Amino acid sequence: MSTHRLRLLAVAAALVSVAACGGGGDTGSQKAEGSAAGGFPLTVEHALGKTTIPAKPKRVATVNWANHEVPLALGVVPVGMAAANFGDDDGDGVLPWVEERLTQLKAKTPVLFDETDGIDFEAVADTKPDVILAAYSGLTKKDYDTLSEIAPVVAYPDAAWATPWREIIRTNSKAIGLADEGEKLITKLDGDIAKTAAKYPQLKGKSAMFMTHVDPNDVSEIGFYTTHDTRTQFFKDLGMTTPGSIEKASEGTDKFALTKSAEQIDAFDDVDIITGYGDDTGELLKNISKDPLLSKIPAINRGSAYLLPGSSPLATAANPTPLSIGYVLDDYAAALAKAADKVK
Repeated sequence: MSTHRLRLLAVAAALVSVAACGGGGDTGSQKAEGSAAGGFPLTVEHALGKTTIPAKPKRVATVNWANHEVPLALGVVPVGMAAANFGDDDGDGVLPWVEERLTQLKAKTPVLFDETDGIDFEAVADTKPDVILAAYSGLTKKDYDTLSEIAPVVAYPDAAWATPWREIIRTNSKAIGLADEGEKLITKLDGDIAKTAAKYPQLKGKSAMFMTHVDPNDVSEIGFYTTHDTRTQFFKDLGMTTPGSIEKASEGTDKFALTKSAEQIDAFDDVDIITGYGDDTGELLKNISKDPLLSKIPAINRGSAYLLPGSSPLATAANPTPLSIGYVLDDYAAALAKAADKVK
């Protein structure tokens, strides 16, 4: 039995405990009663306004990345969710840890929304949801208004694509009346992350930067995620730090990603470890390492850089979600630790 499979079985067992008040896996029906029915009607404040949910939702739909993992982790099967468009190695639109959770719940795959060209509002409407979860999303006001004509929508608390994983759980679990269960899930995942970080002590105190996608044909600019992005925030969960250069660049902006020209690469001299998204062959990192300008970045020059393989589930590891943590976190931490070993 594979290591990933063993991890998922352990995660599934833990989720059964977390969702002990929850029900089985009928798509379109929520049997989990949770925290005294969640105090409905309830109002959730978010960046796009206030949403009142009149009664405990029975039909839950989700849009954008990973929001469906919160109800699934708590024993609730959505009626519809966004198809995976990244890290989906078999191309079926469902990441492996989601497939495993659906199997554990004896549930069919929910309706998958194709968001290649944006939210498929008609498909969402066809699922007849009682609530639409989007705590981690890039909803525009127009998206929000259109979705709100279908059902109450719970958007991101502060900024688009900037909701930390704990807040994703808190916001989405509250909206479906399972706030207490959501807190238990956070506690459980915090423990899992701490155990993983303890296995790799060389990560502690190392400064880390996450590059955005690199164009091998144009390295005139270096893109990187700011402190407002969950990928950068997650480094701290693993015991690492944010370089002063990234902290400074993040001040005075709410953007989750920025760029610097290649001529300004000396700004990254304080970075111990660089990671980002690469290809499956490793050629991109080799090309970056040979580039006359980029190779001057200390982390690249000494080999303390690691790029996540673009089409594999591991590529999603930097952006933790309730179900993926038990599947890819250890591999991600191990790869970062290997890079950390190069830092003297």
